[in-house]
Amino acid sequence: MLTNAPRGTKDILPDTVGAWTYVEGVLRDLCACYGYREIRTPLFEHTELFQRGIGDGTDVVDKEMYTFTDRGERSLTLRPENTASAVRAYLQNKLYADGGLQKLFYIGSMFRYDRPQAGRMREFHQFGVEAIGEESPFVDAEVILLAIDFLGELGLGDLELKLNAVGCPKCRPAYRERLQAYFKDHLGQLCEDCRERYTRSPMRILDCKADAGQPFMVHAPAITDCLCEDCAKHFEQVKSALTAAGISYTLDTRLVRGLDYYTRTAFEVAYLPLGAQSAVAGGGRYDGLVEELGGNPTPAVGFAVGLERVLLALEQQGLLPALGPAADVFLVALGHTASAAAFQLLHRLRRGGLRVLMDYAGRSMKAQMKQAGKAGVRYAVILGEDELARGEALVRDMKESRQENYSLDDIVKQLISEVKG
Repeated sequence: MLTNAPRGTKDILPDTVGAWTYVEGVLRDLCACYGYREIRTPLFEHTELFQRGIGDGTDVVDKEMYTFTDRGERSLTLRPENTASAVRAYLQNKLYADGGLQKLFYIGSMFRYDRPQAGRMREFHQFGVEAIGEESPFVDAEVILLAIDFLGELGLGDLELKLNAVGCPKCRPAYRERLQAYFKDHLGQLCEDCRERYTRSPMRILDCKADAGQPFMVHAPAITDCLCEDCAKHFEQVKSALTAAGISYTLDTRLVRGLDYYTRTAFEVAYLPLGAQSAVAGGGRYDGLVEELGGNPTPAVGFAVGLERVLLALEQQGLLPALGPAADVFLVALGHTASAAAFQLLHRLRRGGLRVLMDYAGRSMKAQMKQAGKAGVRYAVILGEDELARGEALVRDMKESRQENYSLDDIVKQLISEVKG
């Protein structure tokens, strides 16, 4: 057990970290273009934050959270998502004091006790954005465009944007009554969880995976038929903004997202080649969350992307870039005296900005050259007793299969020039 990571977690090893940093680089550059600034929140929060923010009765809160009591008898929870944490940070640090729209993004680990499967782990990584402080439908459209642009920048085509409006406290009560009236005749066919949801939160029945294939689900009332005037107008403006930006979408009246805080716009982006688990991004508007957590009424909208699923898609489609060499130069030292001189040279080359490796085990020249080849270096610098006596080093160009002697006085300058051009 001690040599195995906990179930649902995974080591990200050196040969795969490059794929992660590539994806993170793309999203950081894109967020800079859109004007979003990075925020980093704690891995754990007070449990009440998620109970109030996500909602008691949700699967996340009731079944999936990692919750523990610390030595001070405080109930704490590893974050299962980051929107509630971002809003808590917004309030605690008075980010609203600057006025206007706060545009934030984050990258980090989240934790949910779920059944591990491809692209879905108990510790998983999300990239997300939160735009807090503006109710304009153009902000909804901007957030959706950012999600699509991110996936597009990575080369993922065949995307489907699913869109819905989930109403607000003003129009939801009427929809709730219509749902309960409809599902009343089907209670015996619903799963146990949905029978509980029928009374507490009937909208969540639409989000149930267990009952999704039931024939009667197709004819469930659509919330878009119950929207108040303000919600209907907002939704039309979001759709118009997306159309003007050249973005196509599919209306999905059963898309409610499984968290309590969503209002008005809800959306998902699916990458269809992934099959049943095709959703790679999702989000929506949450105009009531800031107030629920103790702040003034503040509109907000955001989304999150599961990075494991994105990386799975990139790997399946062969879209991950080839990794570059681990180093530029490898120093091959033959003998103790040469090793001491090579170590000094190693330091000088690194200070010049080159990536340099050397062997510390005193292996044979053949073994060291093999190591240099494995590292993918362009130049192998060979230092032996004879070379030192002449004040030179033999530099072998591994790509061009040629070699020449360099003066030790000039070798740093020459190698920096050749590597950096």
